[in-house]
Amino acid sequence: MKVLAFQQAPYRHMPADFAEKYNSVVNTPYFELVDNQLMHEDHVHFIDEMLHAARCGFDGIGLTEHGQSSYDVLPNPNLQLAALAYATQSEGLDTALACLGRSLGKTKEPLRVAEEYAVLDQISGGRLIAGYPISLSFDSNINQGIPPIQTRDRFAENIMLIDKAHKEKEPFAWNGKYNKHPHVNLWPRPVQPSLPVWSPAVGNPHTLGGILDRDQVFLYFSWFGPKLTGRIFDRYWEMAEERGRDTNPYRLAFLQCVAVGETDEEAHREYGPHVKAAFNTGLGCIPQSNLGVPGYMDINGVEAVTRDPGDFGIFPKMRTAAYEEIVDAQACIVGGVDTVAEQLIELIKSHRIGNLLLMTQHGSMPTELTKKNISLVAEKVMPKLRQAWSEAGFDAQGWEHNWWPTGLTN
Repeated sequence: MKVLAFQQAPYRHMPADFAEKYNSVVNTPYFELVDNQLMHEDHVHFIDEMLHAARCGFDGIGLTEHGQSSYDVLPNPNLQLAALAYATQSEGLDTALACLGRSLGKTKEPLRVAEEYAVLDQISGGRLIAGYPISLSFDSNINQGIPPIQTRDRFAENIMLIDKAHKEKEPFAWNGKYNKHPHVNLWPRPVQPSLPVWSPAVGNPHTLGGILDRDQVFLYFSWFGPKLTGRIFDRYWEMAEERGRDTNPYRLAFLQCVAVGETDEEAHREYGPHVKAAFNTGLGCIPQSNLGVPGYMDINGVEAVTRDPGDFGIFPKMRTAAYEEIVDAQACIVGGVDTVAEQLIELIKSHRIGNLLLMTQHGSMPTELTKKNISLVAEKVMPKLRQAWSEAGFDAQGWEHNWWPTGLTN
């Protein structure tokens, strides 16, 4: 199996009363709350922590894109990935670089995304994993002003244009609904003949069907806790069978928040306040109405949510959730090495997870504690996960990872 370290980049210095005082992370008053020196340090620490994960032996490092939000200040994650691509290449680290979002439902410049991905693949020597989410509604429809009804159409056209721009051997014209180019001829092109694509999604049946039809990896972000949303995986594998796809575990990637200490007591003491802050003042402060502006979700998605809103798990109360509720829902798995490993192993075996992303920085967590978390995961948890994967018989089944970077080839 593959284990990746994942992080968002929150501003780590929000006041304790943020959730009570401010309405939303997407309209937070910047100058009222931000110290420029601290913002600078947060960005530098973010890159340093990701590089630490690469040095510790994670198979890959992952990050994503959010604009105009205080819980993830990475409006273009390719900037940070460029630094990480060079640093890991110069140190000889064969670490995959996963940009798990440039949101194609909101971008008005898909060729810019294609060009940046090509450059990153060149700098890294062919180690890029391309992420193509549709886009959260508040990102595309509120922050970027894309009409909700256009979001999915734009995504469909943009992903086709990017794929052709990467692979077409001759210059071509593109006359689409949203993009019109008399001349497309990218320089450079990616090192890899075909970039591996992982598509983040929340389980909308229409989105899952598209991922399977394009033969991509489904990446599920478990912000809500796998106790309540593990059924998403059953839906995915059922749809895979219906479409004639195999049950290769590498088709599925799963993100889980973790915080690891030497003991359960140490973990709860050290990480608890930061984990609570991450959920209360981060994701919990995204108004639910901003996640699904009318017109954003297709009729199948509306029907699925109306029939059973349980896919959202703990989210409706995340803003005020107690720390104990967050841990009980497994929105973040917190504990000593054995406690965390046991819960992750259960998830891996139960749901055929071939790619596990572990989020290691939460909310206000300082860089020293984040690096401790990364180190403990790499040194003490990951070996247990790999052993469990082997014991489950996945290795013996001979599955090939067709969605992993191929690197430079002769």
